[in-house]
Amino acid sequence: MSVSNETWLTSLNDGLMSAIGAVNGLLWGQLLVYLLVAVGVYFTLRLGFIQIRQFKHAVTVLKSGTDVDSGISSYQVFCTSMAARVGTGNMAGVAVALSVGGPGAIFWMWVIAVFGMSTAFIESTLAQIYKTKDVDGQYRGGPAYYMEKGLGMRWMGTLFSVCLIIAFGLVFNAVQANTITDALNHSFGIDETFMGVLIVATSAFFIMGGLRKVASASARIVPVMAVGYLAIALVIVVMNISELPAAIALIVKSAFGWQEAAAGGVAYTISQAMQSGIARGLFSNEAGMGSAANVAASATPNPNHPASQGFVQMLGVFADTLVICTASAAMIMLSGVMDQPDAASGIGLLQQALTSELGGWTTYFMAAAILLFCFSSIIANYTYAETNIMFLNGNTKKGLFVFRLIVLAMVMFGSVASLPVVWNLADASMGLMALVNIVALVMLSKLAIKVIKDYETQLKAGKTPEFDRSKFPELDELDGAWHPEGTDPVAISK
Repeated sequence: MSVSNETWLTSLNDGLMSAIGAVNGLLWGQLLVYLLVAVGVYFTLRLGFIQIRQFKHAVTVLKSGTDVDSGISSYQVFCTSMAARVGTGNMAGVAVALSVGGPGAIFWMWVIAVFGMSTAFIESTLAQIYKTKDVDGQYRGGPAYYMEKGLGMRWMGTLFSVCLIIAFGLVFNAVQANTITDALNHSFGIDETFMGVLIVATSAFFIMGGLRKVASASARIVPVMAVGYLAIALVIVVMNISELPAAIALIVKSAFGWQEAAAGGVAYTISQAMQSGIARGLFSNEAGMGSAANVAASATPNPNHPASQGFVQMLGVFADTLVICTASAAMIMLSGVMDQPDAASGIGLLQQALTSELGGWTTYFMAAAILLFCFSSIIANYTYAETNIMFLNGNTKKGLFVFRLIVLAMVMFGSVASLPVVWNLADASMGLMALVNIVALVMLSKLAIKVIKDYETQLKAGKTPEFDRSKFPELDELDGAWHPEGTDPVAISK
């Protein structure tokens, strides 16, 4: 290749990186953060703080949804969405938020999670309303489906699907594989190519089995990884229990700049804490992005009402951010490693905290955590993409096998290579995907809120909520799944 050609390619790459960086800066630095916060607050007010009022009932719905005669249970769907949500962002992302925004970032992460629970409620309810059955009798749905069926805008659903397939189906899976191989190579010297082949083989076993196999695997993996991680966090909290009140006070003071008031840096500190905490919280729990709604539609509701899955998915946001992210923050803050001059950054800061508190064996624990968190994300992300591939193909399996091979190829690619421009492109795709979904949520929110209030009205009357389409003339022309033949309402207590 000539020098002039190399120079041209370098200039093209630099220009592409600059353009994608500018798009990401606009989407994630400004536009999306404000929009996601705004819709979260709006839906919270319209639903009367349902995430607080009905939290106990949401837990009841999840508990009662562990078994179904056919299809996928609400519990399996919850675990699948958690498998996709919970990843290195819950570890490295929290460490970055603390490093950039200080302890106050955790407070704002909590705030956005509370508001995000209502957004997740709305999008998951809509996913259930407009779900349909594929050629195998499996429920399919999500933003692409409610954009086409609810708004009559198939082009909008197509745009969403393409963005999601690029981001979640291809690039993010490569990123997760890269995280696994890089961590194991640095910690134990395991060859990245060998590990990549192993990840591809294991992923293929689940991916080729489709949504049901992934949901079944997630129901087994997620509880193990969550309980193990939270148990380690609890040990560190108990070891430093006397420091816990001071840590909580520091989080609140830093969030409003009270801790730094004397230094004259209040405005900057509040701004940094808010931006860092909100951005990392949104990126972690995915509320409003439309990703988790794809699997939410696959649940056989329990009871027989679309709003039931909204209750389940709002718990997913709670568990991801208010539980698991908080556990990461607690381990870092209570260990005191942030104040050390040699403090690491990213996930290294969390490892430093674990090592200082519990010893060098935690290197193995972190390796296991990364392996489970990232692998579960790979197979769960695939299910999101599978639903959107089927949307593009008219709910048939046409091209699905080829797509699965492409996904596995990207997993292998990510295991051995790193290409920043591809990762940045994925961020841009996810940002555009979220933007399109927000527009659809606002346009369809009137119906979603009406359906949710119908559920609450029946619940208050002591009834088992059951969906009656005759109450919703907006759905007269809908060729949907309500009610599925042969499905009886399941009794559920208030």
